[in-house]
Amino acid sequence: MTRMTRPRVGLSTSSVYPESTAHAFGYAARVGYEAVEVMVGIDALSQEHDAVRELSEHHGLPVSAIHAPCLLFTQRVWGVEPWGKLERSAEMAREVGAGVVVVHPPFRWQKEYARDFVNGIAALEESSGIAFAVENMYPWRASRRKLEMYLPGWDPSDEPYANTTIDLSHASIARSDPVAMAERLGPRLRHIHLTDGTDSAKDEHLVPGRGDVGAAAFLRHLAQTGFAGEVVLEINTRRCTSREEREADLRESLEFAIEHLTSAPVAES
Repeated sequence: MTRMTRPRVGLSTSSVYPESTAHAFGYAARVGYEAVEVMVGIDALSQEHDAVRELSEHHGLPVSAIHAPCLLFTQRVWGVEPWGKLERSAEMAREVGAGVVVVHPPFRWQKEYARDFVNGIAALEESSGIAFAVENMYPWRASRRKLEMYLPGWDPSDEPYANTTIDLSHASIARSDPVAMAERLGPRLRHIHLTDGTDSAKDEHLVPGRGDVGAAAFLRHLAQTGFAGEVVLEINTRRCTSREEREADLRESLEFAIEHLTSAPVAES
């Protein structure tokens, strides 16, 4: 016996940068996304619980996740103390009804933060009731060298995290098979950043289907294995020259996701 089902497909607010968090909710509603992931960043609105909740209610779109401010350019958002940032991210998630906080592993120079990161994430999950889905990253490439820039490492399947995120652009840079990573993670895979990439040292975040990381096959794998987490489009539209072009990329991405998440029936015993 088989059933046809699929995970909810959401939009990351980072996908419309340099437009705002408010614009992201508007795009998501017009195009037909089913949820929104809020990237806490330099846009002041993204840092305000009440503003995010009001946008969610106004557009009728739930917030599926909060992305903690752990990028290089958000290092000073919500202060500079990493654990404080994660606690505030969990607080925002509770306030807006999201069950997941997406977090990157520490940079190598954040030695004190990295020292007990695995245990600290587990303790935060227990105290907050929020899933902290640690995201796969990648070695940085410099000429022919690979620089390991994350501690305890860029591959979350190497650590006992209870919840994890796979980002396909990051998998592409790392030359890592995302299906194999998903198989290693098993039920610990909680969240997906759907995008694409080529064999490039740059974090491209292409519209899915425009790269060669195997986004279609990865989505079919999720469908076949009954993935029950969130799929969130996280693409780079900064080169779009108009809102119409940006909206077209967002629509193409959503259609790609739905097509391949529903093309593989899930077997039931």
